[in-house]
Amino acid sequence: MTESYKALCTDVYVNQKVALKMDLPRTRETILDLFDRIRRQFPRMDQFRRYRDELALESDPDDGAYSWVAIRSSSIRSGVVNPEESADGYRLHRCLLEIAPYFLSVSPLDVDYVELLYGFDLAAGGNHDQIVFEALIAGSPLAGLLDAHDSTVSDCQPLFGIAVGEEGRVDAQFEVKTRGRRRQVRGPGAEQTPEPISVYLTVRRYGPVGDVKDLPEVFNELVAHGEELVGSSVIPGLVIPIRQAITMSS
Repeated sequence: MTESYKALCTDVYVNQKVALKMDLPRTRETILDLFDRIRRQFPRMDQFRRYRDELALESDPDDGAYSWVAIRSSSIRSGVVNPEESADGYRLHRCLLEIAPYFLSVSPLDVDYVELLYGFDLAAGGNHDQIVFEALIAGSPLAGLLDAHDSTVSDCQPLFGIAVGEEGRVDAQFEVKTRGRRRQVRGPGAEQTPEPISVYLTVRRYGPVGDVKDLPEVFNELVAHGEELVGSSVIPGLVIPIRQAITMSS
């Protein structure tokens, strides 16, 4: 997640999810103890919030950069938005993998999967689906499907999946998400803005794991695959063409 990537996008972020097979404990002491431990290591994360389906610890947005951790009934999630450097996008996720299993009594057998998502938002007005179509589909055999007279592209959200690694233990998914509504940016004082076109790379490793101590190594494996795919495929194959199509449409 280098400065060059951030120069291409409105927002760049790295999210993590640990999905579990059983519900997590939601007692007051358990959650507050975990969040307090995270706050001591990341002092800017001092906002405790309750949402409909989750309890969250967040930082205040600072020039568009912020971090969050969320506990749901059967998942542990975290996110870092607009990190200054690549390493800053990973520190919170590694910390959570190292400490959360002990605070929340997570068993190795309980781990369904560990997931890392790289997100790239590109501000765009107009017809998002038409923009993505022009960037990725126009001129290909698929474009012939949409050659009907007097038609307008109303849904163009490509989704592709591959298995990566020597043993194919990691799934990777490329997705483009179009929108036409407005979004509420997470965080206090955030204003509503036109929703962007989003490009996602999700890399996922399924459990169980041998030991919860192995979770940071699983994370390192996902990072290795994720960074390689971002540099070789996501940026040149999705982000740059969509960015160029946005410029052409404006």
